[in-house]
Amino acid sequence: MCGRYYVDDETSREIRKILEQIDAKYENNNRKSGEIFPTDSAPILAAFHRDIEPELSVWGFPNYYNKGVLINARTETVLDKKTFRESIFSRRCAIPSNGFYEWDGNKKKFLFKKKESDILYMAGIYNFYKEECRFVILTTGANESMKETHNRMPLVLEAEEIETWVLDNNSTGRILRQIPPLLIRTA
Repeated sequence: MCGRYYVDDETSREIRKILEQIDAKYENNNRKSGEIFPTDSAPILAAFHRDIEPELSVWGFPNYYNKGVLINARTETVLDKKTFRESIFSRRCAIPSNGFYEWDGNKKKFLFKKKESDILYMAGIYNFYKEECRFVILTTGANESMKETHNRMPLVLEAEEIETWVLDNNSTGRILRQIPPLLIRTA
């Protein structure tokens, strides 16, 4: 499960460029950088107008059954869940980050990042609620680099997979089943 992630425009030129596009598009926006929490506004990459571009979105779908928000969707069941089904078919996105946080069984917090890269893209889906764009992060079973810490992790995309993930409906099932790349863990 992914409950927080990190966006740093100081160390990633690519993230800085995304955030500058968001700032130019939205005056007085409330986008956040640093540690991103559920219900924060953060950038996603989506094809709202045919081209993939950054948009500001709130992390979490409303949870109509309980209080709070739904922040993750399991790749194994996303096609079956009414809350997510329409979005997985027509509103896929990529969430740019520097990495994500996960806690082990002793409640120790770790940051997971890509090897030799200052940006990590997570697969997600989005929808509109009361005209507000909201997203969730897709999670999958942990790979070898995560298993010691947690049994779930975000579905990590390579940069060259973003266009396929967002635009190509025929590749959705294959990407949902892929094993994410190995990551590095820092305390």
